[in-house]
Amino acid sequence: MTQDTPATVLLDPHGAEFAADPYSTYAALRALDGPYYYKEIDTWMLTRMADVEAVALNKTMLRNNEAFISEDARLAQQRAINFHDMPHHERFVQVNLLESEGATHDRLRKVVFREFTPAMIARQREAIQSFVDRLLDSLSDQDEVDFVGDFAAHVPGHIIGRILGVPDEDCPQLRHWSEEVVRFFDPGRGDEDKARAEQATKEFYEYLLDLLAERERAPQDDLLSRLIGHRDGGRLSQDELISTAMLILMAGHGSTIDVLGSGMHALLRYPEQHDRLREDPSLMKTAVQEMFRYESPLPFFHRFATEETEVGGKLFPAGTRFGLLYGAANRDPARFENPDKFDVGRTPNRHMAFGGGGHFCLGNHLARLDMDVIFSTLNTRFAAISLAEETPEYKRGLSVRGPKALRVAWQRA
Repeated sequence: MTQDTPATVLLDPHGAEFAADPYSTYAALRALDGPYYYKEIDTWMLTRMADVEAVALNKTMLRNNEAFISEDARLAQQRAINFHDMPHHERFVQVNLLESEGATHDRLRKVVFREFTPAMIARQREAIQSFVDRLLDSLSDQDEVDFVGDFAAHVPGHIIGRILGVPDEDCPQLRHWSEEVVRFFDPGRGDEDKARAEQATKEFYEYLLDLLAERERAPQDDLLSRLIGHRDGGRLSQDELISTAMLILMAGHGSTIDVLGSGMHALLRYPEQHDRLREDPSLMKTAVQEMFRYESPLPFFHRFATEETEVGGKLFPAGTRFGLLYGAANRDPARFENPDKFDVGRTPNRHMAFGGGGHFCLGNHLARLDMDVIFSTLNTRFAAISLAEETPEYKRGLSVRGPKALRVAWQRA
């Protein structure tokens, strides 16, 4: 089918124009009569909520296609996307909970799900509040800061690191490793990106090995000690323990930093919505959900069809790779009224920023708690916050969405 669908829209996720405004491109793709074939990654891109939701919830659609291709084909595919000759990346990143399917995925998800309970998440509020207060104390004498670099970048990794059992002083290094690993998933990666991702994974692995040895000698009340218990109970292997810990730390860093930055940017671009939230703090939960919908921090994932499937009114053969553009689906006018409007009171708000089906984000409750505490505290401690730069630069690529930096001016209450 790839031969008879003309590319009537240019998709250039690496360009400055797309980084500044991907939503015009998404709207043009949605207006096509079916999915858009993106030749660069041999993927049919889905932009309508109905299509994205249907594929995400379809149990025959898998994150990887290893169950129905030969080993030779799998290796050829790995070489084609430059995911080969990366021993640590292949061992701990390409086979983690997010990338697994079937019985392995169910087993690993059950282990993690046992730990990320609502009660455990709720217990983090006090620790989050304490850390946010201390960080703001250190910044509040400054009239202008980079909200991303000076503030947002320090919170999520610290919180998820503390839950896992990582010493506070090591969290900045974990953020660096996480960013290097995650960046390699974006289309357009090169050999230099590959080398950095492999080196970061290796160093991450060696760090976790040392931390595991410490917890084996002296268990603590942290997630890493409990994962060791699951390993010793036969519920996951040593490699699965490391890949799971790595995934939790990576997932707890970048995407929450990005949505904190884009969420603040949205509030400052629409001051009437910010004022509305200040006047009615009970809107914070819907405001946080709207921040995830309006600028989805992880706007692209994929699935493989395991059988011939109809998507968007067209038939596709088994083996077809679909791109789930969550960022586009979350601006679909067929699902959302005035989708390009930022509305802190939007309800209902059935967005797809956390994915769907078996790969629904397990950390979504913690991310939303982070956001709730942070923006509630900011609204209490500062009488006014405004943009100190006209047009913040956003990250380039399909797989991430968030400002590189966000200069803001604030006045203490």
